[in-house]
Amino acid sequence: MIRVKICGVNDAAAFDATVAAGADWLGFVFFAASPRAVSPAQAAALSARRAGGPLRVGLFVEPTDAEIASVLGAVRLDLLQLYVTAPRAADVRSKFGLPVWRAVGMTQPADLPAEAGGVDGFVVEPEPPPEATRPGGNATALDWSLLAGWRAPAPWLLAGGLTPGNVAEAIRSSGAPAVDVSSGVESRRGVKDPKLIAAFVAAARG
Repeated sequence: MIRVKICGVNDAAAFDATVAAGADWLGFVFFAASPRAVSPAQAAALSARRAGGPLRVGLFVEPTDAEIASVLGAVRLDLLQLYVTAPRAADVRSKFGLPVWRAVGMTQPADLPAEAGGVDGFVVEPEPPPEATRPGGNATALDWSLLAGWRAPAPWLLAGGLTPGNVAEAIRSSGAPAVDVSSGVESRRGVKDPKLIAAFVAAARG
């Protein structure tokens, strides 16, 4: 079964909808420039709404050790999703003892990692456009066919521009075993739509 991550959860309605839809992972963004950012205290309060359920993922962009430690002191996370270099990702994994996914931006197959490099997985998405103020897919989809046949050295998720309407085709074209969505399930920028969350999970697994 295709696994699904709902990222950028920042309010109770989105949290509850992600749990109800049966998503595998639920992402909190700890990056102030994002419209989906939450504080450690906000993430802790949301996570406390339900014991168990989706694994909690913390997204960080070039974090210091102190920033990661501050978040982990407030809320339990199961995974760290990092926008950092490969050596830094392995370093964080060693220091904090949590599984680490490294985000990989790509424009061509040569951008895809050939080795795990000490991490537990990858989030593969488009390189951000030049005008972007934050990393990630920025609601832009990859040419999914570029991923067909990639021999991934670790588990991976496809991200970038995914919606309930295109996720099934994205999975078929790329061979992705898991998908990650944020803006594609929003009613407006930074605000998740519970109906779209349910529709996305259903479409990914259908």
